[in-house]
Amino acid sequence: MKYSSFDFIIDQWSHVPPLRRADLSGQTVIVVGANVGIGLEASIHFASMNPERLVVACRSETRGQEAVKEITQRTGYPNTELWIIDLASFASVREFADRFEREAGPLDILVMNAALAKGKYEVTEDGWETSVQVNYLSTTLLPLLLLPHMVEAGKKHGRPARLVTVVSDSHYVTPLPRDILASPTPLRTFSSTEYSTPEKFRDRYAQSKLLNVLHVCALATHLRPLSLVPVTPTMVSPGFCRSQLLREHRSSWALWLMERILAWPAEYGARHIVFGALANRGSDKEEESMRGAYVRRGAVKEESDWVISEEGKRMQDLVWEETMKFLKTVDPRVDMVLNEYMTT
Repeated sequence: MKYSSFDFIIDQWSHVPPLRRADLSGQTVIVVGANVGIGLEASIHFASMNPERLVVACRSETRGQEAVKEITQRTGYPNTELWIIDLASFASVREFADRFEREAGPLDILVMNAALAKGKYEVTEDGWETSVQVNYLSTTLLPLLLLPHMVEAGKKHGRPARLVTVVSDSHYVTPLPRDILASPTPLRTFSSTEYSTPEKFRDRYAQSKLLNVLHVCALATHLRPLSLVPVTPTMVSPGFCRSQLLREHRSSWALWLMERILAWPAEYGARHIVFGALANRGSDKEEESMRGAYVRRGAVKEESDWVISEEGKRMQDLVWEETMKFLKTVDPRVDMVLNEYMTT
């Protein structure tokens, strides 16, 4: 599918679909990146549907507590829990998964919303460029570690659990560069100091979200059938919304003008996340239509022409192999998950 600047403008000025609702009684929901923007608004929507547990996962204790307070005030829902996670630290991701294993049970909906748009090259304590680790590697690792709990929920309730990864329509216009495509280790090359020049770094956010798209497509391909692994991964583009995501780029007058003219309120973007979590949770046929689906504006859409091309498929496989090989070294549970729930 092609997606032009004109299409983007038309979408931003078009009617936003209404909120999808469901009774979430007895279900557990996690929203990662829930203290501001579309993550907070999505959490408020989920809270209004009365889940048994709503976990808002944030990096900051202070901001997380403020989010819990706002959710409670706006919905009256009393069971919001703040759990701390820092996606820039693999140790923090493992600790979050360990805690869930100790304190929780089945997991019905997991929303991976946390992301950042860095304005300059920085490296995490684990040695990866920050946006590669936060937006892609940790956003891949946590769902893998929580997958057994999602399978448990799917079997318990007779309805597949739903994994929602927030992506971006920017992937339509920002393919991976040729030197990344030619590398036998694209992630390492992409994250390296040598590659991350200021000129190339301008597209880092969009390209990191493209990695998310490739991963969800690969995950849907590798997961065993719904009858064996009742989990549906899907990806959602929330549209261009006013949020804190671009706070490091506020000096750009072009971005400032775009936000004033085109950006939606965060609540509009949150509706798309909720749609990805709740739409077509019915028959096996409906569920299959959402497995690996790219969702935007309340409907399933085709990914970019590059993603569905032979080159895109080859890169999808290469990135999957490199990612899984590395994440096995981060946590041995990844190998168990791959063996138990995935095909080779």
